[in-house]
Amino acid sequence: MKRMSSLLTAILLVIGLLAGCGAEPTTSDSDKSESSNTGQAEQDNFPVTIKDALDHEVTINEKPERIVSLIPSNTEIAYDLGLSEEIVGVSDFDNYPEEVNEKEKVGGQEINVEKILSLNPDLILAHESGAQVASEALKQLRDSGINVIIVNETANFEEVYATIKMIGKATGQNEEAAKTIESMKEQLEGIQEKVAQVEEQKSVFIEVSPEPEIYTPGKNTFMNEMLALINAKNVSADIDGWAKIDQESVIQKNPDVIITTYGYYSENPKKQVLEREGWSNVKAVKNENVYDVHSDLVTRSGPRLVEGVEELAKAVYPEVFGE
Repeated sequence: MKRMSSLLTAILLVIGLLAGCGAEPTTSDSDKSESSNTGQAEQDNFPVTIKDALDHEVTINEKPERIVSLIPSNTEIAYDLGLSEEIVGVSDFDNYPEEVNEKEKVGGQEINVEKILSLNPDLILAHESGAQVASEALKQLRDSGINVIIVNETANFEEVYATIKMIGKATGQNEEAAKTIESMKEQLEGIQEKVAQVEEQKSVFIEVSPEPEIYTPGKNTFMNEMLALINAKNVSADIDGWAKIDQESVIQKNPDVIITTYGYYSENPKKQVLEREGWSNVKAVKNENVYDVHSDLVTRSGPRLVEGVEELAKAVYPEVFGE
């Protein structure tokens, strides 16, 4: 979207000048034909039947024109697929891209069914992580005749690609989905080419919450795969999933690098780690190799995850990726 901004600005300027002169921009017969063919191609993709994360078979008869997204990762994927106009409602947690702040908010963990119904959507993008809590609300929405798709929770890039394909299929944006996936793969390849220059693997401890209750991602988590992609050792890989860890365990693991992901809501996380009692001999603390990476970039299962991988790589291997 960003790389198109200059072109869009130029186009809007030309249209504005034409309107100011009392003229209207014209459309050639070939343009009309191309636009008509594109629209027809989109409609030809329907109906489609999708089996979602809870094995519901959802049949969508026509290209959705009004979409409500109940989780930021779905929203970010939808925007990347060019569905900014179709999105009419988002969750209270949505903050990217900036335009989502102009969309109607439909609740957080507890969704506002009445608000959603008032937006008259024809597709709702829910998520496996919140499906159980919101089961009754989602049932109400289905019973009202709205298509509800529960998008899979993901733990690796292949599952993210599958999610992007699912949303692309449900919205008639198959080509855009394929382009997004290809772009992500190319960016990851570029990062791994640089990683190949790393001479010595470093060990990393990631904490996603500050003390007193420190949580870390272990095996079978996205962050574990992201560290593996940049040839870094996750010192918490002996733990399954997201788990609380005591400080003594971290001290014993003695990581080369510590990465926090809560700087957006907790002041100066690096200072908090460096000043912890008993941590002074931990290599990461002794060498002040403590960095904060924004949580959204490494936890939201969408296109920006590649940015998250690069941010992790910069923190762990600054000698290769630069500060």
